[in-house]
Amino acid sequence: MSALQSSPINLDLDLAFHPANDDALTSLVDADTKRRLTNASPWQQDLTAWIESVRRDPTLTCPEIVRLSPMLSLGLQLTDDATITELNHAWRQRSETTDVLSFPAVDNSLVLPTDTCVELGDIVVSVQTAQRQAKQHSHELGLELRWLVSHGLLHLLGWDHPTDQSLKTMLSYQEQLLSINGKVHHH
Repeated sequence: MSALQSSPINLDLDLAFHPANDDALTSLVDADTKRRLTNASPWQQDLTAWIESVRRDPTLTCPEIVRLSPMLSLGLQLTDDATITELNHAWRQRSETTDVLSFPAVDNSLVLPTDTCVELGDIVVSVQTAQRQAKQHSHELGLELRWLVSHGLLHLLGWDHPTDQSLKTMLSYQEQLLSINGKVHHH
């Protein structure tokens, strides 16, 4: 039995949260979604639970340094289509909007002391695109935001989907993550 399985490491997650700043949008949503758009605490709860879920399962992709570190840090920015289009162009050379971007900072070759905070990277979500997708899938914006943030998180942890099978596996695991603290999502 590995040390990780025999003595779970309590996770201290430092979340740098940049809330949505679209007042018109926040006035059109339910209280829970408005809280997600403006407050770090529901994201802190979800992200901590999701990371702990991945860390507990040795069969899942996750850098060893993330599995072992008691302190992790990541950024979450809820933004608009214009900003995410600029980022998509700057970092991926694609002049188009997208729903979520992730900027991983972890490298499997990193060796740090176990008491060091490990920076996972940043997740950026377009709330406007999420709102359109929520409408297309006939569910609430809050659920779509959770779906996109879970997708971005898995990318920060080293997941990718270059094939249809790897995408199917990733999307299936996202559904498992969303079931931890709420409604399941089917894309």
